[in-house]
Amino acid sequence: MCIVGAILACGTVDARAQETPTFSRDVAPILYAHCATCHRPGEVGGFSLLSFTDARPRAAAIARATGRREMPPWKADAIDGAALIGARRLDAREIAIIEGWASGGAPEGNPADLPPRPSFTDGWQLGEPDLVVSMSSPFVVAGGGRDQLRNFVIPVDLPSGRYVRGLEFRPGNPKVVHHANIRVVRTDAARAADAADSEPGFDGRLNAGAEFPDGQFLGWTPGQLPPLLSGDGAWWLEAGSDLVVQLHLRPADQTETVQVRIGLFFTREAPRRTPVMVRLGKQDLDIAPGARDYKEEDSYRLPVAATLVAVQPHAHYRAREVTASVQLPDGSTRPLLHIPNWDFDWQDQYRYAQPIALPAGAVLRMTFRYDNSQGNPRNPDYPPRRVRWGQNSSDEMGDVWFQLLAADDEARARLVSDSGRKVLAEDAVGFETLLEVEPNNPRLHEAAAAILLTLNQPARGVTHLEQALALDPHSPEAHYNLATALAWEGRSDDAIAHLREALAADPAHVAAPYRAWLRAEIARDGSEPL
Repeated sequence: MCIVGAILACGTVDARAQETPTFSRDVAPILYAHCATCHRPGEVGGFSLLSFTDARPRAAAIARATGRREMPPWKADAIDGAALIGARRLDAREIAIIEGWASGGAPEGNPADLPPRPSFTDGWQLGEPDLVVSMSSPFVVAGGGRDQLRNFVIPVDLPSGRYVRGLEFRPGNPKVVHHANIRVVRTDAARAADAADSEPGFDGRLNAGAEFPDGQFLGWTPGQLPPLLSGDGAWWLEAGSDLVVQLHLRPADQTETVQVRIGLFFTREAPRRTPVMVRLGKQDLDIAPGARDYKEEDSYRLPVAATLVAVQPHAHYRAREVTASVQLPDGSTRPLLHIPNWDFDWQDQYRYAQPIALPAGAVLRMTFRYDNSQGNPRNPDYPPRRVRWGQNSSDEMGDVWFQLLAADDEARARLVSDSGRKVLAEDAVGFETLLEVEPNNPRLHEAAAAILLTLNQPARGVTHLEQALALDPHSPEAHYNLATALAWEGRSDDAIAHLREALAADPAHVAAPYRAWLRAEIARDGSEPL
């Protein structure tokens, strides 16, 4: 009798194990937890997965996408000791349930088994912002054509500075907005560039006055929603600042319009420590057509102890794999991030559930691998072409940003100074790489010169400024910076000549101390007054 009972019990268990999953009981909880944030009406997913009617026609596609781990869009591998906040990864059991449901005919099951639908805040996922700012007018994106980068100035009009603990970006039209970078500008340069363009915003590279807040990386990609932060997460937004939003736009088949909104969440709580962003990456990329495994590597030795809070990698279409790690002073290596199947469409910022303490002398490392062959399905060029470093999506990049907290202000200052020199040196390489393609662009010569002068390399800087003036003889930027370099070298007469030219082109471009120095020199040598 006991043996028969045991056999019957086993048969019951086997029958349940082989029972086809249903949408209501088994699949809906997975979709609600991992997919509905994007796949619901009005969001970036393109279609809803909130109901059986929504999901049933897509059952096979959902099974394929989840089985390949293409969806949910979470590209980073799990790493022991480096758990990431907000991971959207499905486990093996959840993937098997979806596969079993799809292969079993995708039955609905009993509607009474459905869990409650997830609730979402209308318009804003983080709650009602303290301040909402937006583009003053929509931008028209013509149908067809190539991707473009477009910059939009959004005034904030704060009467006094505030600490910001969170930012929520709303793309307005996810059909054409691929991703966004958001910077803060405290001068009128971006507004002037906007006013000079007949349409909303302006094309081209952002000027040097547009910067990320100290230690922050403000951006948006589909599915990315940085949480509201407290403690050391807040950043200072000065009164009178503007936000400059750089949109990567991908035209649809027909004409579309874009008008983004940004919600700002304030706090009175000042951060105890301000983070530092350390960027690794090379700006001399040169990938031959057909190259299947082009490798880029970079490293940086920490001059002080620091705590790693987050990492953010960035590359374009031909990148295939990215790895970040740290080599500790004892010679051991600790993995920090691995994305085995890079996807330009799904970039993210990865924050550690438990920040990682790193000692002084630890070496941060990153490696990108690229596939510029016809075998790369994401390669935008067919046949493949030579690809250089550049900011346009048709070019290539490969950076990893490490967000670090130093122990105190003195250690932070040392980290900022030390890592800043590395970043500036690589930026100079980047501008000279761009000049190989655009040798007659005076603005690129000016930008390269400004960095080289900051790095105390006046000879190389002067060469670029002289080339800029040969291309644009009335550039106030080139005359002013060349005057500065010549003054450092003690060549006062030559410096005065270029300051005169800068003043004639744009008096506001010459800083007050240099105007005073110029007047003093003119008075001393008796030359013609200004």
